[in-house]
Amino acid sequence: MTDTPDGNDDASPTARNGVWLLLVYRVPSEPTRLRATVWRRLKGLGAVYVQNSVVALPANTRNERALRKLRHEIIEMAGAAVLLDASAIAGESTIRELYDAARTDEYEEILDRCRDFLAGLQKEYANDHFTYAELEENEVDLVKLQSWFEKVSERDAFGAPGRERTTEAIAECATELEAYASRVYAVEGQSAGGD
Repeated sequence: MTDTPDGNDDASPTARNGVWLLLVYRVPSEPTRLRATVWRRLKGLGAVYVQNSVVALPANTRNERALRKLRHEIIEMAGAAVLLDASAIAGESTIRELYDAARTDEYEEILDRCRDFLAGLQKEYANDHFTYAELEENEVDLVKLQSWFEKVSERDAFGAPGRERTTEAIAECATELEAYASRVYAVEGQSAGGD
């Protein structure tokens, strides 16, 4: 990895080393749906709360664009928002730990869903239920898991704990679905009078 003259790691397009985007905002208390909207958007971006109404994201172009847009929306809600580009003088490890912990929590949620997915496939085997409809439903579920994992991975700027384990779980789900698909093809082929 090479540092550029401004101290940023040019090999890491996901975050500028040690630089954070801070959104300090105030949203009207009524209607409450406004606060909920802002909270959902921030959660979707992977932002972490440093304090009430102060969130942090690693500085990168994608995060800046998203926070600028959200700032504009907050102002349109009759709220107030300031977007800052900041370096921590002290306590950066605290923000990074918060950020990594949030990603780890997301990975844990995905792992839980992977366990549910695999248990669902086992249930299909136990019930001798091998149909194209079930296969299609499971394929849709796997695509959702993979998409969710991609979103979390994209915002995981620092390689939070749980990423590798979640990668393995997603791969296991894909492998098990492929085995289930082979069984469906065999059973459906027999019932259709095929080989």
